[in-house]
Amino acid sequence: MPESILNDISHRRYNPLRGSWVLVSPHRNKRPWQGQSEAAAQEALPEYDDKCYLCPTNTRANGEKNPKFESTFVFVNDYSAVKEDQQEYHPEQKEGSLSSRLLRAQAVTGKCYVICFSPKHHITLADMNPTQILPVIETWTNLYKMHLSPQSPLSSAAQALALPPLGQEDITKPAAQYRYMQIFENKGKTMGCSNPHPHGQIWTTTSLPEEPSIELQQLKKYRAENNGAHLLGDYAELESKEKERTVFENRSFWAGVPYWAVWPFEIMIVSKQHKRALVDLDDQERKELAEAIAEITRRYDNLFQTHFPYSMGIHQAPLEGTEEEVECSYFHIHFYPPLLRSASVRKFQVGYEMLGEPQRDITPEQAAERLRACGGELYRKSA
Repeated sequence: MPESILNDISHRRYNPLRGSWVLVSPHRNKRPWQGQSEAAAQEALPEYDDKCYLCPTNTRANGEKNPKFESTFVFVNDYSAVKEDQQEYHPEQKEGSLSSRLLRAQAVTGKCYVICFSPKHHITLADMNPTQILPVIETWTNLYKMHLSPQSPLSSAAQALALPPLGQEDITKPAAQYRYMQIFENKGKTMGCSNPHPHGQIWTTTSLPEEPSIELQQLKKYRAENNGAHLLGDYAELESKEKERTVFENRSFWAGVPYWAVWPFEIMIVSKQHKRALVDLDDQERKELAEAIAEITRRYDNLFQTHFPYSMGIHQAPLEGTEEEVECSYFHIHFYPPLLRSASVRKFQVGYEMLGEPQRDITPEQAAERLRACGGELYRKSA
């Protein structure tokens, strides 16, 4: 197979989702390592921690007390990156001046949430089975639906959803209409997570952030150039047939190491059928998404037998957007983990990566092969 030579030679791979390139240098993975090593995450945590501001019944920094929740729990972030109310900003209009061309700023308002995945302090998504992860997906969907513009092409699909209620009267539709909702999780101290309790964040903003904006432009371009076909739909179909980079798949979702992956064990979960956003998923598809998330996070932890750190986030249709933006959007999830060789050696994006272009050592095919072999029971349950 001609492609097999790519496991041995330096080469670049094109990322059609961003319109960018990544340098792949497979031979570098053999070099000796004398650089920084991280401490492996092996700390034993209690099921309940009376000092944790995310555990049930505990008091948070703002003085509010958490309820005795039994599944998911959502609250407005006590330290939000963006706020609903702030001083207005109106830049001076100096048309034709250097400052108007080079010194640009715009105000951003929004609302940030924290979502606890479980009341148990000592677990992660890797410890949770699909049935336990499903309420997390339902909570994401409820919040997306609550913030969706009534004028969105997605509104009819959202209204037709039969979801368990959020069950929190204090979480209500915001006064303003926001443009985008970014759902994400930072897992582990290596990724800047300040609390080990299983949780993620949701930021809604008046702006369309840079990464989903770049992707949306590429998705629109591909659809326009390929008779209405969807880039990620075509990609999931291709990868499902080739199998080389597939880590897990079920009826509704493909999960694997992207051909253009930057991070060593990067994963993307892609809907096999065109789904614009969470509200397009039916009951069975939400269950199969929970299965895919459980499979990926468990394999991550099994790979180096540690609490595998990552940043994970959902890209989907904007809360408020044109019909073209919404119809070209394609639901998918990115996992960006930093570990490279072991639980203690991470990949750094420095030097050439910062000044030239991203670079990776292990090929996506080699990474996928290793992750495929990490299925089965979570390592710490059999210890």
